[in-house]
Amino acid sequence: MLKSLVVSSRPLSWVNTAFPFAAAYLLTTGHVDVLFIVGTIFFLVPYNLAMYGINDVFDYESDLRNPRKGGVEGAVLQKRMHRPMIIAVLVTNIPFLLFLGLAGSPLALLVLAVSMFAVVAYSAKGLRFKEVPFLDSVTSSTHFVSPAVYGLALAGAVFTPRLWLLLGAFFLWGAASHAFGAVQDVIADREGGIASIATVIGARATARLAVIAYLLAGLLLLFIGWPGALAAALALPYAISCAPWWNVTDATSESANRGWKRFLWINFVTGFLVTMLMIAFAWR
Repeated sequence: MLKSLVVSSRPLSWVNTAFPFAAAYLLTTGHVDVLFIVGTIFFLVPYNLAMYGINDVFDYESDLRNPRKGGVEGAVLQKRMHRPMIIAVLVTNIPFLLFLGLAGSPLALLVLAVSMFAVVAYSAKGLRFKEVPFLDSVTSSTHFVSPAVYGLALAGAVFTPRLWLLLGAFFLWGAASHAFGAVQDVIADREGGIASIATVIGARATARLAVIAYLLAGLLLLFIGWPGALAAALALPYAISCAPWWNVTDATSESANRGWKRFLWINFVTGFLVTMLMIAFAWR
């Protein structure tokens, strides 16, 4: 049971939600406190368990048909584990949400509510935003950008134009990443009766959209000032990694999994470089 819960939470992706919160909060306040620690732990494990665990419960039928499921890219959560998963999500998330919700400002509470709504709405029956083309990529990007916005709101940050440009670039990165990730699942999603941006507009158009969105994200970063503008170059590895699938077809869409696996490791390299830029920003 424990192994299933851990695999479902996508350990390789934990840092993708914890880091944005931690970085946003720490750069705004300049110190480590209880809110920083609790928030980082929440966005590291419980948040990911909710986001991916709920997805694995409601995507069971399509996951059975998806050859890449069953490892670091996601579990095929057996039906007997569906109820324990929902219980585990509630038990691990509710205490954190109560603490964080009561500790922050009304704005922080609103951002946290939007963040958790996006987590549930993406997969849960009756909402299924993941089956609404384009809204699926928007919601998925919200999963990763909202922890940063929450960290900023919790820390009382002032939302300047440059900060909005930074968040906009991050949002485009998240949408592009989701879109490209959907390319590899076109066949499995169609067989499972699941709509997505890629099943509707096709693998080729989706891959091209992802490349363009990555480049636009880099363009926005050029205007956030020094040394943050250097981060614009970090959008290029993602665009370059996706570019070989510029002409991918629906029939060959599963080959995009090679690019998606590279994406998982590019995240660690760019994450390190972003950290260096943040240190330079803090010490300037």
